[in-house]
Amino acid sequence: MKAQKTSRTAQYMAFFRALETKRNQKDRIFSDPYAIHFVDSKLRLAVLLSQYSVFSKYINHTINKKIPGALSSGTARTKYIDELLKTAVSNGVQQVIILGAGFDTRAVRLDFLKSIPVIEIDHPNTSNFKAEIYKKRIGRIPENVTFLQIDFNKQSLDQLAAENNLDFSKPTAVIWEGVTNYLTEEAVKSTFSFISKFTQNSYVIFTYVHKEILKNPELFLGGEKLLKDLEKLEEHWTFGFMPNELPEYLNQFNIQLLEDLGADEYRQKFLPDRAEKGYEFYRTAFAVKKV
Repeated sequence: MKAQKTSRTAQYMAFFRALETKRNQKDRIFSDPYAIHFVDSKLRLAVLLSQYSVFSKYINHTINKKIPGALSSGTARTKYIDELLKTAVSNGVQQVIILGAGFDTRAVRLDFLKSIPVIEIDHPNTSNFKAEIYKKRIGRIPENVTFLQIDFNKQSLDQLAAENNLDFSKPTAVIWEGVTNYLTEEAVKSTFSFISKFTQNSYVIFTYVHKEILKNPELFLGGEKLLKDLEKLEEHWTFGFMPNELPEYLNQFNIQLLEDLGADEYRQKFLPDRAEKGYEFYRTAFAVKKV
């Protein structure tokens, strides 16, 4: 991330959620009225124009041409994680921690989280910007939200937890969306070690990229261009998993993989009528802390 700037990819995800929110009620799979507050003026105008069919088709075509599959993948992924989180809460989760929260608005848009403490941990640039947006556009920071700041590649989550008295004895759902692919191998391992300290029947929902995209991007539709564009944004990808190796990797932290779907699978699950290809290298996993 460039110094003194928020994550551009976090803004794009907010843009995708805002676009979904402007769709007809019968067609959209979720509503996020807060997302539009986190995009710049050009993207905000695009969101407003997307209510009109001719502009909506143009916007969707432009996004899909630039980043094949990203829009439908990101939209379906949002819904998928919402559903996984709902499952975790129904199974007794008492607090939610969002690592690398970006412009995630689940704490305010999901009714089942309104009475649950949500701790958002992120880079100071993004965290401070988000807090200001809540104050200016919404009027306040939500009462159930606590912002904590960290640079995942340089600082220790254990130290942050000690300084802020995080409660590891509460069944917890950890959301780690859109982050692992930007970290070092050691940072990923350290974070899973941190997650493993929460009590049994805690859950982790995390995304990752197929390791092959980092070595052979040409094997995936739009892969080469995407990695080049990320380099220009100084948000290049550095880490991935081989899906077949993930269960064994998690076992070392006493974490059991419950589900692991690729973008093509969760698109089919939630957006079967929106035919779009691309971004198949992006995956979402759901796991639980074992006894």
